[in-house]
Amino acid sequence: MASRTGTAHVVTTSRTYKGEGYRTHLLRRSYREDGKVKNETLCNLSHLPESLVEIIRRLLQGETFTFEVTGSLAHGHVHAVELAMRRLDFASQLGTKPSPERERVLAMLGLRARRCPT
Repeated sequence: MASRTGTAHVVTTSRTYKGEGYRTHLLRRSYREDGKVKNETLCNLSHLPESLVEIIRRLLQGETFTFEVTGSLAHGHVHAVELAMRRLDFASQLGTKPSPERERVLAMLGLRARRCPT
């Protein structure tokens, strides 16, 4: 059996059944076997929203995206360190006004506390 290498792509098919329109999105890879082009279905993406399928399609075509993290929820030891810093009002000790630099220092301290042995 030939090795199945090749780039992945998204194939969208549409069909009508009993007057209802259906769209199927499949993540596929094309390869050659015995001189014939064959397709291997890697994943069914039909359950995903259309906008996400379009992003996956664009990513596979080589487009790059930049995402900005606007917030996250703390959990476990990270939450404990964050809670302790908040109770000690540690942020105000670093600077009177909120700033990206102050947030970075808090994050670095939290990261350092996470790495300390217990």
